Amino acid sequence: MNNWPEGWSDSNRGGGYGHGGASAQPEGARVMRQVRRGPAGAPPHGGVPPQQSYNDGYGDGYGTPEPYDDGYNTGQVYGQRGGGSGGRGGYGGHGDRPAPNWRRRIKVTAITLVTVLVAWSVGTYFWADSKLNREVDLSKVIDRPEAGDGTNYLIVGSDSRAGLSDDQKKKLRTGSAEGKRTDSMLILHTGSNGPTLISLPRDSNVTIPSYKGSESGKTYEGTGRQVKLNAAYAEDGPELLVRTVEANTGLHIDHYVEIGFAGFANIVDAVGGVEIDIPKGGMKDTKSGANFEAGKQTLNGEQSLAFVRTRYALAGSDLDRTKNQQKFLSALASQTATPSTILNPFKLYPTMSAGLDTLIVDKDMSLWNLGQMFWAMKGVTGGDGKSMNIPLSGNSPNGNLQWDTAKVKQLVSELKNDEKVTVSGN
Repeated sequence: MNNWPEGWSDSNRGGGYGHGGASAQPEGARVMRQVRRGPAGAPPHGGVPPQQSYNDGYGDGYGTPEPYDDGYNTGQVYGQRGGGSGGRGGYGGHGDRPAPNWRRRIKVTAITLVTVLVAWSVGTYFWADSKLNREVDLSKVIDRPEAGDGTNYLIVGSDSRAGLSDDQKKKLRTGSAEGKRTDSMLILHTGSNGPTLISLPRDSNVTIPSYKGSESGKTYEGTGRQVKLNAAYAEDGPELLVRTVEANTGLHIDHYVEIGFAGFANIVDAVGGVEIDIPKGGMKDTKSGANFEAGKQTLNGEQSLAFVRTRYALAGSDLDRTKNQQKFLSALASQTATPSTILNPFKLYPTMSAGLDTLIVDKDMSLWNLGQMFWAMKGVTGGDGKSMNIPLSGNSPNGNLQWDTAKVKQLVSELKNDEKVTVSGN
């Protein structure tokens, strides 16, 4: 029985089933066109419908169909025609890719980094600026001398115990006295001839001038009363201290900066300690807690506080202590103003926070002014910097340290005119 359509037979199949085709193309490449049924398209009896040449739609431009090539004969089933990249009908080919625009990538990266750095810097500035305790109002100071060239900072280290627990007071040997007094006072002048740091011994003999009470606003007339310099602070705080310094020196104070015991120790710990060279013979003082061998060593916050407060173990007592304070503050500023601190947020923020939380400044002090002060202190011991005690002439009748009037006048004149300081101190 013949199961093929009418007029078809095994012999019409072009070689018989399983015997291969006559075409040079593999069977998989031959595609049977749709067979039209009916009289119009019926094949001859017993024959196979004529097969048209396969045209994949890509001609040679002149109507001549191209033979189909499925790639099996060339081994490029998944490749592109002709083995080249970017050919027609390729499978899996990457084609020609443009070269990376490295100049543009570098530019974009640089812009991104600069933007991040600027945003971080601006954010840090406003964060730090908001933490400044602007408590001192220099507008309350009366009868002020005219401002000269350069900038003058009055830097005060107070014995304030604010923020210290009982255990910390015991550990730092600060005692438990109420209120606060000045433990050290320095004038820092910055200008075009290098910074000058001048210590004012707290036992200096000064005259309390007329002043306006910082709280009451009442004017107190001067009576010529002579006291130790630190008594001015104890009597009416920073405003009277500034008024007294200005009246006794004739030098205009532009900014006021104060730090207590706790803030000082915290800053030192935040920067990882400060390296100090202890002079021959070492230093030991049971009252301050200092106990240091001679030579270079790194002091932590507790040890640093003991170092700057020590005076009974020193031959020059308070005068030698002021020199140690200058030495230490310059070392602290040098260690703080370094790339390892400034560029390391894990070190910068704790350091700034430790200092800014405890610093007390005047109302006109900006973070920029404060930064200039620290950079100037860093340069005190190097380059054109100079550190000194205010010139002294001996003791006054009341036992206080008497300033050398002539030398102080010359010193103030040089500072006012921003000239190189030629006066030497004690």
